[in-house]
Amino acid sequence: MNKLRSIYKFFTAIEQSEGVGARVRRSIGTMKLRNFTPFLMLDHFSVAPPAGFPDHPHHGQETITYILSGMVAHEDFTGSKGVLYPGDLQFMTAGKGIVHSEIPVGLESGEPAVGLQLWVDLPSELKDCEPRYRDLRKGETPIAKPSESLQVRVISGESYGVSSLSELAYTPVSFYHFIASQKGTEFEQAFPENFNVFMYVLEGSVSVNDKEFPQYSTVFFNADGEGVKGVSVSDNAEFVLIGGEILEQPVVQYGPFVETTKERIIKVFDNYQSGTNGFERAPGWSSSISGGIVEGDVENFEKSS
Repeated sequence: MNKLRSIYKFFTAIEQSEGVGARVRRSIGTMKLRNFTPFLMLDHFSVAPPAGFPDHPHHGQETITYILSGMVAHEDFTGSKGVLYPGDLQFMTAGKGIVHSEIPVGLESGEPAVGLQLWVDLPSELKDCEPRYRDLRKGETPIAKPSESLQVRVISGESYGVSSLSELAYTPVSFYHFIASQKGTEFEQAFPENFNVFMYVLEGSVSVNDKEFPQYSTVFFNADGEGVKGVSVSDNAEFVLIGGEILEQPVVQYGPFVETTKERIIKVFDNYQSGTNGFERAPGWSSSISGGIVEGDVENFEKSS
């Protein structure tokens, strides 16, 4: 790797309330960084019943949800439903409109659901596409093992010669989960030049470009190099490196509605309020899990999908 990317900005994600009783550490989507094209939001969440994200709409974006521990049930107004287990991911394309619910499963252990949710902008020509879901199970993500102390879950893209199954988002995204078991473990990851790239530290501390970043740090890179290289400065360091194709378009956002002009946002809001143009199934719909779901009900819930 001849030229490494320089650091654009970095800060620590501060815990805050979100949804109904959930706790999140938000980095992208705050006053510190409103968006980082194509990325609109990154939440590191911890939710346990009765907290959750009950019935709510989306338009003009994709969401990527990565479950690190615990379980999350989801259901939408198209009839799609399912449960994400530890290590699973869901790629949801809202397109022209969807209303769904994301609720942590009440586990006998009392363990909360912990994970990452990333909001990704859609290119303007795809904002009115049909909604879709793709669940990616833990066993479907290959693992690269470049050294005894480093492994990389290749969720989307290629790392150390190991490629993911397929591209899972309309907007091209690369997504890697690095796990370094020992202090001093070196790592590197290439990205296309037309991608914006960031790192989020889940556990331990990592050094990049001779600067140390502790747990919950988010590091944003300039699009001025071939990739990122660094070293773990603690045992059991975990972090994600994520990149996405830069979209040369305005971002006009009203909560979970994302468009390119104010006029289009107003139209989408009207569609949602009137149940038209993608939101025909919204009026009167409510999910079966909005009141909660417990571990013993999961099997029947999944069978009913």
